[in-house]
Formats: sequence, C-alpha cells, structure tokens
Amino acid sequence: MKKKPLMIIGGIVVVLFLIVLALPLFINANQFKPTLETQLAAALGRQVGIGDISLSIFSGGVTVSDVSIADDPAFSKSPFLTTKSLNAGVELLPLIFSKKLEVRSLTVKDPEVNLIHAVNGTWNYSSLGGSAAKSSTKNPASSAGGAPGTEALNVGKLSIENGKIIVSAAGSGAKPSIYQNVDLEASDLSYTSQFPFKLTATGPGNSALKLEGKAGPMNSSDASLTPLSATVEVQHLDLANTGFLDASSGIGGVVDFKGDLSSDGSQMNSKGTVKATKLKISAAGAPSSVPLSVDYATTYALKSQSGNLNQGDIHIGNALARLNGAYNTALEPTKVDMRLNAQAMPVTDLEGFLPAVGVVVPSGSKLQGGSLTANLTVTGPVDKLVVSGPINLSNAKLAGFSLKSKLGALGSIPGLSGGGGGGGGSDTDIETLSATVRNDPSGTKIDNLDLVMPSLGTVTGNGTVSAAGQLNFKMVANLSGAAGALTGAAGAGGGKLGGALGAFTGGAGGGGSGHGIPFIVQGTTSNPQVIPDAKAMAVGAAKGAIPGGQGGTSGAAASALGGLLGKKKTPQ
Repeated sequence: MKKKPLMIIGGIVVVLFLIVLALPLFINANQFKPTLETQLAAALGRQVGIGDISLSIFSGGVTVSDVSIADDPAFSKSPFLTTKSLNAGVELLPLIFSKKLEVRSLTVKDPEVNLIHAVNGTWNYSSLGGSAAKSSTKNPASSAGGAPGTEALNVGKLSIENGKIIVSAAGSGAKPSIYQNVDLEASDLSYTSQFPFKLTATGPGNSALKLEGKAGPMNSSDASLTPLSATVEVQHLDLANTGFLDASSGIGGVVDFKGDLSSDGSQMNSKGTVKATKLKISAAGAPSSVPLSVDYATTYALKSQSGNLNQGDIHIGNALARLNGAYNTALEPTKVDMRLNAQAMPVTDLEGFLPAVGVVVPSGSKLQGGSLTANLTVTGPVDKLVVSGPINLSNAKLAGFSLKSKLGALGSIPGLSGGGGGGGGSDTDIETLSATVRNDPSGTKIDNLDLVMPSLGTVTGNGTVSAAGQLNFKMVANLSGAAGALTGAAGAGGGKLGGALGAFTGGAGGGGSGHGIPFIVQGTTSNPQVIPDAKAMAVGAAKGAIPGGQGGTSGAAASALGGLLGKKKTPQ
C-alpha cells in the first residue's frame, strides 16, 4: 500500500516530463514572429526582419535566425545590424498559458553593425528607439500597463558575442574603421534608469579596447547623447595601421591609453594618460628611440564635435612641454589649433626623441648637454600638421661630429685646423643656437638661424630640409677671436684660398671687413656637405672694391677665386 502513492507520484512526474518534451510539438514558435517583429520595431523605431523561431523548453529560450534591423533611411538603405542567430530568454509560464512573450535576456551572436557619422554630428543610431521612448513619455500609464514598445525594451540582460562594428563617415571616401571580436554585456536596460555595461574589442591598428561603466537614462530624442561615465583603456594602437591618417603624413608609433570619461549628454569630459613608443610625427623624421607620455584633460561638445585640450603635459624623460588649444573632429580629418610651450628642456633627455619631429643629427654623432626652449604653434589637419615658431638651444655639444672634416676647402683656414670646440677635434660645441622653424609634410624651413660656436664665431643663414632629408642652406660664418685674426693673416700671406678669404674679409686686419665667409650646406641630414660659396665671395668682394681699381681688393679676390674654382678670372 505504501508503494502506491510513490508509484502515483512517479507516474505524474513521468507524464509531466513527457508533456514538457512534447510542448515544442504543440507550440509553433513561429506564430510569435509577427508579435516579436512588431514589438522590436516599436521599441527600436526601425523595421525588423527575422527568420525561423525555435523554442527550447529546458533553457526557457527562443532562438531566432537571420535577424536584420534596418538603418535610418537618411543614412543608408543597407541594414544597420545583421546577425545569424539571436537567443531570447523568455518567461515560460506566460508563453505557455497566455501565449504572451516576455523577454528577460537577449544574446546576439556574430552580429555585424554599421555605424555612420554625419557631418552635422548625428549618428545613424541617434534615432534608435526614439519612437518607443517618446510613446512612453507621452503615455506613461500605457507603459505601466505594458505598451508593446516599452515592454520589448525592458531587457534584464543584453549580450553581444563576437561582433563586428564598421564605423564610417557619411559621404566620405575615407577607409572605414573596423572593430572585431566585439563583446558587450549590459543589464537592466531601459529608458528610465542607468544601466551598467562592459565592452571589449580589437580595434584598428590591432589595438585592444576596453570600456566599462554606466550609461543612461537613454536620451529619447538622440541615443548618441545618452549620459555615461566610464573608464577607457586602449593597448597597442598602431597609428600607421589605423586607417585614421593619410599614409603620406609619415605619422606612426604605438600608443597605449587609459583614462576616465563622463558625459551629461551635452558635454563630455575626459582625463587620463597617453603613452607612445616609436613615435614619428614628421615625414622627414624617424621613429623615436625613447617613450613619450602625455597627461591630459579635455572638454568636448558632443553636438558641435569640437573641444579644448585644457591640459597636455608632455613628458620625455625629465623634459616637460605643455600643449593646449582647440580641436574640431567634425572636420575630416580632425583639425587642431594649439600652442606648445617648452622651457629649458634637458637635451640629453630629448636626444632620442628629436628624430620623430624631423631633427636628425649627422651619422655617428649625438647631442649632449644643454637645454632647449621652444614656443610653437601646432595647426591644421592632424595628418598634415604645420608646426612653427622660435626655438633656442644653449650650451650643447654635438659629440662625434667634427666641423673641420665637413668644411672641405674651408678646412684649410688657419685657426680651424686644430683645437677643439667649434674648430677642430671630434666634437662641435654649441654655445647658442636660435632659429625660426616651420615644419610641414613637405619638410622643414629654417629662417634667422644664428649659431654661436666657441673658437669659431657666429654662423647665420637660412635653408630647408626636405621630407627626404636633403639639405639646402645658404650660410655665412663670421669668424671671431684667433680664427678671425689668422684668416686675415692668411689673406696677407697669399695662396688661393687665403687670398680669396683675405680679400673678402678685409686682408690682414684681424677682424675682416665684416662680410663673413659665405658657404652652402648640401647633402643629407646624416651626411652634410659644406661647400664654399665662391659666387657670394666674389659678389661681396666686388661690392667692397675701390671703383676703377685694377690691382686692389677686387682684383685679388677675383684672381684667388679663379684659382679656387680652377679657372682664371680676368679683372675688369
């Protein structure tokens, strides 16, 4: 007798189990397709298409195949989102007994999402869900009673697995940015409260992206203006392979970034640290051998897509420069108008970074000691930046570079043939160097160059360095001290070069006439060549000649220069 109740209970369990197994045979899940399409369309404000629907009783889920969500017609006729599989976790009892579909979770697998940015600042997802939110706002009573649009949007958990996001600009021919392996987790999504989220992805340039924080309440008129607060981390962003920049700009390097951002739906504030290795920001340059880090703080207006860099502290070793100014991302590419101020930066710390901005020292040499001060403007599109302004270098040494070995015929000047410092030896001492520079993708233009070297004097001039590193400078050396006196003596003593220099600088006077010695610098940044400017010497000597003189200064200069150039000059 005691076994009978147990047998009855066991029989009931078996029957219930069989009923559960048979339910998918009696419930045609596809009958919910119109309802699901309608609810999703109402919630998203977009046409939604779905394929077959299958029901899994044990997991309490509905699997939907071939889902597509239409784009905003103002942006594209192609789908905004497509996915092969979407799994909806549903409440079973309402589904079985009332045939009411209540979604508690959504899992989207392998979706492809197209994000398009318009010139006016709007995105193609800006209107996503707008109709449902407006309906909820206008009729809160119906929302509480289960308005179809808002019911579908109250999702307990949303997951996106292995997604692909393609970001492009409307009407632009630029290459889109592609984010792979996108995983998103969000919970308690609604239009009325904040919801936590976490997103990871592989971004352009093979970077690793992580974003975690809270968003909401969702903006009913523009989803892109939804408030949020989050931490952002980007690792190993290869600038040259992002597709953000024109390859001809020469900009490259690997960037890591970590910061915080917060938005009230109108303005975004962000602060953090950017670290860069192997950075190169000039077509004429070479990758930096030392790292750079920037501590930044910025404000950004979401609608106008413009902002201000309020803090940009650039650290290179112990060297510090401060960058600040405005930027505008509404333009393609982003345009900046900023100022860079650097005071007495240690040259030893900068030496490894200078090639990144196109400053390349001769092969085998190295800048040592001293300090660099600069006040520069940084303007234009980010892939074609123009950097210009005054720079000043003091008390530095170009170790491993012998000025005399590069002077060619000028190297035979007495006073330059020996001694250290600015004359001979294996190093070149720089007391001061000042110039006005302008660097752009075509190269660097240097004006008002004023270089003071011990034991030599002052070198002035101007010239250019091409993007390929070709030099073209016209310079004048004004010798001082012993070198000037010996050059004058060389003029009195005769000889081809001595006669030319003596005539040009004023004979045996020890100080010369003040014309200085003109020369040309050609070759490349790694192998500069110094050539006497014979034409300038002749012109300068002729200007200082006594009118009508046949055997004076003019004649001596012409004769000497003729010998220097390998041909005779007949005095006029």
